[in-house]
Amino acid sequence: MVDEPNAKECTGCKRSLAPDAFARDSNRVDGLQVRCRECVAECSAAHYRRRRAAVGKSVREKVEVPAGHKLCRTCGEVKPRAEWHRNAAASDGLSTRRKACRAVRGRQDHVKRQYGITEAERDELIASQRGVCCICLSAPAAHVDHCHKTGRVRGVLCFSCNAALGQFKDRPDAIRRAAAYVEGIAWKPTLVAPGVYQLPS
Repeated sequence: MVDEPNAKECTGCKRSLAPDAFARDSNRVDGLQVRCRECVAECSAAHYRRRRAAVGKSVREKVEVPAGHKLCRTCGEVKPRAEWHRNAAASDGLSTRRKACRAVRGRQDHVKRQYGITEAERDELIASQRGVCCICLSAPAAHVDHCHKTGRVRGVLCFSCNAALGQFKDRPDAIRRAAAYVEGIAWKPTLVAPGVYQLPS
């Protein structure tokens, strides 16, 4: 209770408070709202909870965060502000997700956008290959391989095998000739006449 001549009674909590406990309202005679700031904040929070529950969405509870820290809405952890990217459009000047969570989301979005599959589907492919590259059968499978014409995902390869297919431009004939070359069956045309070569059958 405040013993001041200009104290105002809040219609919500029924307390007599100093005028600075009320927000401005130009429609009122005294220029102040009828409820104090605390009651307005509680009412807004209750209204928010009711509105979210009505549409079946989860209610975000307020978390106490120490100075110099911020709550990540993705992982729910409170971390130092240095772990966030800057965002001039945000009220606090920082993005809503910390750098590590943004990186994870970026990888998920890349796999979905580039190959049309989720990370879970990619992990199923890797498990079906027993975790190794489909071509060399020794290195860990880490890079999604897809047909550049149709976009169909063929499997998950190691970096070297995936890069090799790219260098061969996905041409089976060139890959077969390379295999024959490595096996010692070199592609060597035979000179049968000046300027005339016979190709191996």
